[in-house]
Amino acid sequence: MKAKILEKNQEELWDKFVKEHPLGTIHQTTAWGKFQTRIKSRNKKWIIGLFEGEKLIGGTMMVRHSLPKGYCFLYCARGPLLDFNPDTIEEQMSAIRKEAGSIAKEENAIFLRVDPSLKRMKKLKRFHISHSGFQPEHTLLLDLKLSEESLLEQMKQKGRYNIRLAKKKGVKIHLCNPRNPEEFERDIDAYYKMLKETTQRDGFSAHNKDVYRNMVEVLTGHNFVKFYIAEYEGKILAATIVTYFKDTATYYYGVSSNHCRNLMAPYLLQWEAIKEAKKHEMKTYDFLGISPPHAKDHSWKGVTEFKRKFGGKEVSYTPPQEYAYKPFIYWLYRIYKWQQKLRS
Repeated sequence: MKAKILEKNQEELWDKFVKEHPLGTIHQTTAWGKFQTRIKSRNKKWIIGLFEGEKLIGGTMMVRHSLPKGYCFLYCARGPLLDFNPDTIEEQMSAIRKEAGSIAKEENAIFLRVDPSLKRMKKLKRFHISHSGFQPEHTLLLDLKLSEESLLEQMKQKGRYNIRLAKKKGVKIHLCNPRNPEEFERDIDAYYKMLKETTQRDGFSAHNKDVYRNMVEVLTGHNFVKFYIAEYEGKILAATIVTYFKDTATYYYGVSSNHCRNLMAPYLLQWEAIKEAKKHEMKTYDFLGISPPHAKDHSWKGVTEFKRKFGGKEVSYTPPQEYAYKPFIYWLYRIYKWQQKLRS
């Protein structure tokens, strides 16, 4: 078995591998990598492939995340993609870690973070459990194989009521066409304005507008995204970005205005996005992030209550793990992040 960095002309091979791997998600595709590297602080990516002879058997895409003082870390979002066989996992991870080490040296990286979409994973040798990952550890999955009637039945009563109310009041849902510059500019401007309102209201942080613009623009080119808008009498009240990959639609970023909240536009918007995903033969609708089970005063409490009104099954993933290339600086970084968390 050998690990090596893939060349540009091998990206198609990698994307095929991601699509066929049972744990492969959009976060490991080269399209996602292209979107990520448009973010100033994440301007480089690499793909490490694991080979048995000429056969690609595993690997990961990594993105460079800048840190202060010229440092960075290397992040494998929902990767690596391996078979996670207990007999071979340490050998495979060691090969990836060592190949990433040459990049870490060139880039002045403090650590490597791995974050596979596993419900359980034992602690890897020489790695440390992280508590500051980017991917949510807890989410809500809706089974789209159910009929529309069954989906409505398993919702909370208040969720069904709010969908009917929004319809009755005249809220309209449409898909934005990112290939129409005028329409896209109008909708992304409205989206970002509502995003700022949503973050202030619900108490979470946001990226700058170009991140969302680039996400929609890049992923549209691969048919990996849909951008939904809810309007009432010509005024945009809510919007959401939903990614499509393999058989899963993922509710990525939802926003809503502080105006006309009594019209319940986000509920109808979510329901139409669910129906559209079902129409495109998606099997799962992922609400991408809820507060941990039994957490009473979590910062995602309001968002979680909204998502739970649509039913579904709650799922938890293993936390990310990190390998330190610069152990002393790594632990200083961990202490700093811990202090940040305490202050917040």
